[in-house]
Amino acid sequence: MTDPNDWNAKTIAEFRANEGQVGGVFEGAPIVLLHHLGRRSGQEHVTPVMYLPHETEPGIIYVFATRGGAPANPDWYYNLATAGGGSVERGTETYGVTIRDLSGAERDRVYAEQARRYPGFAEYARQTAGVRTIPVLELTRS
Repeated sequence: MTDPNDWNAKTIAEFRANEGQVGGVFEGAPIVLLHHLGRRSGQEHVTPVMYLPHETEPGIIYVFATRGGAPANPDWYYNLATAGGGSVERGTETYGVTIRDLSGAERDRVYAEQARRYPGFAEYARQTAGVRTIPVLELTRS
């Protein structure tokens, strides 16, 4: 298995070289680069993730803490939740965001839409069923 940091570094470089577009398994998918500070280290991290745009508000997107269907949430989720925000690179633009952790029917509706568009997300939900509920964060441009 390859080091996820190597994969992230390659994806980040490709994203930046192609104005927010990447190929491979994510070709055509909406991707942002999340900038977040480590809650213990204080170091800046950049993580590529897929997002779902809000239906009507261009300044709002949703990201999903799937960690590829692993039994634990990804570190970036805890870092953003602890800080209450961060920033994103979306296309060629970078801007600050505040976060809101969705819950209940609202979370379920947004996650279901992402799973409808990208069936891999339905598989992640199946893999984590009974273990954890995959968090959905609303990122609002600040």
